[in-house]
Amino acid sequence: MTVTREPRLGEPPPGRTADRPERPDRGEAIDFDGLYHAHFRSLTLQLAAYCGDLSQAQDLVQEAFCRAFARWSRVSRYDDPVAWVRRVAWNLATSRWRRLRTAQSWLHRQREEHVPGPGPDRVALTAALAQLPTAQRRAVVLHYLADLSVVQIAEQEGVPEGTVKSWLHRGRAALAAQLTTTNGVNHHD
Repeated sequence: MTVTREPRLGEPPPGRTADRPERPDRGEAIDFDGLYHAHFRSLTLQLAAYCGDLSQAQDLVQEAFCRAFARWSRVSRYDDPVAWVRRVAWNLATSRWRRLRTAQSWLHRQREEHVPGPGPDRVALTAALAQLPTAQRRAVVLHYLADLSVVQIAEQEGVPEGTVKSWLHRGRAALAAQLTTTNGVNHHD
């Protein structure tokens, strides 16, 4: 009675050695699947020892085998196709390490910019602006922060210039009243 079993991952298919795939004839190309099954695990372990990360090593070896498969008609005729796949995997690991080192170096050169929080005057002004009606607030912000003229604000808002002047006058008066009360100084006493 003959018992056959499926080859396990990392084991060579029956009839091949783990070190080197069998070459029937120098002119004949070797089988990609056989090479893959025979060497994926050992190459992954080598790269895992080098990288320190098993999943990264698996990705690198997989990428190397993908590149070999894309060039299989040429790679299969090499004396040692496994050496080619190994070299590609190691080159990929080195390239990835260089990219990571460059990225980390760039991050270390970046300086954190510490911006001081808003001062008490800014907080008081923001709170006072929030209390204004929308039209007055918009007119004050556009005039004093965006440096738009009364004519430009009137065109943008689609209202007469007199309306914008009225909004600005009322907005300034309301801000003055709120800011003097907020700061504890009331000049109307």
